[in-house]
Order: sequence, then structure tokens, then C-alpha cells
Amino acid sequence: MGSKEDYEGLVSEILSCTRCPLYSSRTRAVPGEGPLNASIMFVGEAPGRSEDLEGRPFVGSAGKLLDSLLSSIGVERGSVYITNVVKCRPPGNREPFDSEVRACNPYLRRQISMIKPKIIVALGRIAGRTLYEMAGLRWDSIRAARGRVERVRVEGVDLMLTVTFHPAAALYNPGLREELENDFKNVIAPLVRGFKTVRKTTLEEFFK
Repeated sequence: MGSKEDYEGLVSEILSCTRCPLYSSRTRAVPGEGPLNASIMFVGEAPGRSEDLEGRPFVGSAGKLLDSLLSSIGVERGSVYITNVVKCRPPGNREPFDSEVRACNPYLRRQISMIKPKIIVALGRIAGRTLYEMAGLRWDSIRAARGRVERVRVEGVDLMLTVTFHPAAALYNPGLREELENDFKNVIAPLVRGFKTVRKTTLEEFFK
């Protein structure tokens, strides 16, 4: 686990990052949030409009659905760490380009190294493919990966990796919502029961 100074340094780097052109159109970069000793990390694709304005991940409509899904399996949002593969909003909420994913990848790697989660849930195709590649796994499609749990090692951290649909996809395609809910109930919930989540803590409380 990284020190408070290490984490705050990483956040500062993300907030001032100019590694790809997305910095020129962002309102705020969105590093991520949650306890630094969280057992569970959720990784989405990229910030949307609400996230870009607030500087926090998953605070828009997709975030409300994620909160509901977490509640449905007895998990408080404040007990998990939430971030995205790409830390700045792509214009028009388009999918991130591969070059943008590559530019941001070192930040996600450092977050995983610092937090050392026991479980990572990749939300959506971009996050799934990125985490599979980081773990040295072959990525075929989200349909092929969904519902599977892989034991992997990422940045020296041994963890369980699973992939499901992004909540935003379920909002745009209601047919996916039942599948997403089933993944939380039948795949993610059993994983969570195997690892104790931590209570919500501030950085100051955690490093006392």
C-alpha cells in the first residue's frame, strides 16, 4: 500500500495531466475515490458530463444505477474504490481512443499497486479489455468474459478479476439491465462475501 504522500502525489499528477489531448477539453480530471484499503475496486471506462463537472466518478445516471446495484448486494459505495480507465472525459462521451487508454494506463496501474484490491470488477468492454491485457489474458469480447472470474496478478497484486456490462449500457439498452443485475447477484455478490469490505474512511482517518 502506498503512503498518503504517494497517493496525493498521484492525484496531483492526474489533475494536471497533459499526456493526451483530452486535457484540453476537460473541466476536471477524475482520479477516483474510495478507501485506500478497499478490498474491491470498480473500474469503468471514462468520466461522463456529470463526472467532468464534479471531478468524481460515477455521479451521473450511471452512477445512480451503480449505487443501486451495490446496495442490492449489501455493499456501501463508500467501502469500495471507484475509478476509470481514462481519467478525463472524451468529447461527447465517445469511447476513449486506444492512444488515450495507453496514456492513462500508468495511473490505473499505480492505483492498483497502491490499493492492492482483492477483487476488481471491470465495467464495460473498454475496462474489461484493458484489465485483461494488464493481467496477460486474451480478450475476445465482453460476452465471452462476462460471468467469469479469473485469478490474476496485476502490478504484483494477486486478485480476482470479473467483467460485466457498464451501467450506462444498461440505461441505453434496457435489455442488458437484467443481465447486469444477474451478474451482481450471481457473480459479484459471492466474490464480495469472500472478502471483507472496509468502512468508509477519509485519507486523514486512514493514515492516523
